[in-house]
Amino acid sequence: MLLARVIGNVVATQKNQRYEGSRVMLCRQITPEGEDMDYTCLALDSVDSGVGDLVVIVQEGWSASTAATSRAGAAIDSAIVGVVDHIDLLPSQDLAQ
Repeated sequence: MLLARVIGNVVATQKNQRYEGSRVMLCRQITPEGEDMDYTCLALDSVDSGVGDLVVIVQEGWSASTAATSRAGAAIDSAIVGVVDHIDLLPSQDLAQ
Protein backbone atom coordinates (compact mmCIF):
# COMPACT_ATOMS: atom_id res chain seq x y z
CA MET A 1 0.00 0.00 0.00
CA LEU A 2 1.10 3.52 -0.77
CA LEU A 3 0.22 6.89 0.64
CA ALA A 4 -0.11 9.38 -2.23
CA ARG A 5 -1.54 12.71 -3.37
CA VAL A 6 -3.72 12.88 -6.48
CA ILE A 7 -2.02 15.37 -8.81
CA GLY A 8 -4.14 15.02 -11.93
CA ASN A 9 -6.52 12.89 -13.94
CA VAL A 10 -5.98 11.09 -17.21
CA VAL A 11 -8.50 11.44 -20.03
CA ALA A 12 -8.72 8.47 -22.38
CA THR A 13 -11.04 8.46 -25.36
CA GLN A 14 -10.67 4.69 -25.61
CA LYS A 15 -9.86 2.16 -22.94
CA ASN A 16 -10.26 -1.52 -22.21
CA GLN A 17 -13.92 -2.47 -21.69
CA ARG A 18 -13.14 -3.71 -18.17
CA TYR A 19 -12.18 -0.13 -17.21
CA GLU A 20 -15.41 1.49 -18.44
CA GLY A 21 -16.88 3.72 -15.75
CA SER A 22 -13.53 3.99 -13.94
CA ARG A 23 -11.43 7.12 -13.73
CA VAL A 24 -7.65 7.02 -14.09
CA MET A 25 -5.79 9.34 -11.71
CA LEU A 26 -2.17 10.50 -11.67
CA CYS A 27 -0.75 10.12 -8.15
CA ARG A 28 2.51 11.11 -6.45
CA GLN A 29 3.71 9.06 -3.48
CA ILE A 30 4.23 11.04 -0.27
CA THR A 31 5.88 10.41 3.10
CA PRO A 32 3.69 10.12 6.22
CA GLU A 33 4.76 13.71 6.94
CA GLY A 34 3.24 14.80 3.61
CA GLU A 35 6.46 15.43 1.65
CA ASP A 36 6.51 14.50 -2.05
CA MET A 37 8.60 11.54 -3.12
CA ASP A 38 9.93 10.74 -6.60
CA TYR A 39 7.49 7.91 -7.41
CA THR A 40 4.48 8.78 -9.59
CA CYS A 41 1.89 6.28 -10.84
CA LEU A 42 -1.45 5.92 -12.56
CA ALA A 43 -4.23 4.37 -10.48
CA LEU A 44 -7.86 3.52 -11.14
CA ASP A 45 -10.09 5.42 -8.75
CA SER A 46 -12.60 3.33 -6.80
CA VAL A 47 -13.53 5.94 -4.15
CA ASP A 48 -14.31 9.13 -6.14
CA SER A 49 -11.12 10.97 -5.16
CA GLY A 50 -10.12 14.28 -6.68
CA VAL A 51 -7.04 16.36 -7.41
CA GLY A 52 -5.34 17.33 -4.16
CA ASP A 53 -6.78 14.45 -2.11
CA LEU A 54 -4.50 12.25 -0.02
CA VAL A 55 -5.23 8.64 -0.91
CA VAL A 56 -4.28 5.05 -0.13
CA ILE A 57 -3.26 3.01 -3.18
CA VAL A 58 -2.99 -0.76 -3.42
CA GLN A 59 -0.44 -2.13 -5.87
CA GLU A 60 -1.26 -5.80 -6.00
CA GLY A 61 -3.10 -7.19 -9.00
CA TRP A 62 -5.98 -9.05 -7.34
CA SER A 63 -6.81 -6.31 -4.82
CA ALA A 64 -6.45 -3.50 -7.36
CA SER A 65 -8.57 -5.30 -9.92
CA THR A 66 -11.46 -6.12 -7.62
CA ALA A 67 -11.42 -2.72 -5.86
CA ALA A 68 -11.42 -0.69 -9.06
CA THR A 69 -13.83 -2.72 -11.21
CA SER A 70 -15.71 -4.91 -8.69
CA ARG A 71 -14.64 -8.01 -10.63
CA ALA A 72 -11.42 -9.96 -10.66
CA GLY A 73 -9.35 -10.47 -13.76
CA ALA A 74 -8.83 -6.96 -15.12
CA ALA A 75 -5.16 -6.15 -15.72
CA ILE A 76 -4.79 -3.39 -13.14
CA ASP A 77 -1.62 -2.73 -11.18
CA SER A 78 -2.74 0.18 -8.97
CA ALA A 79 -6.09 1.25 -7.51
CA ILE A 80 -7.09 4.03 -5.15
CA VAL A 81 -8.97 2.37 -2.28
CA GLY A 82 -9.28 5.15 0.29
CA VAL A 83 -9.26 8.90 0.83
CA VAL A 84 -7.19 9.95 3.85
CA ASP A 85 -8.82 12.51 6.14
CA HIS A 86 -6.01 12.90 8.66
CA ILE A 87 -2.57 11.51 9.46
CA ASP A 88 -1.68 11.44 13.15
CA LEU A 89 2.01 10.75 13.85
CA LEU A 90 3.63 10.30 17.23
CA PRO A 91 6.33 12.85 18.09
CA SER A 92 9.80 11.43 17.42
CA GLN A 93 10.75 11.31 21.14
CA ASP A 94 7.73 9.05 21.86
CA LEU A 95 8.99 6.47 19.36
CA ALA A 96 12.21 5.90 21.34
CA GLN A 97 10.35 4.81 24.49
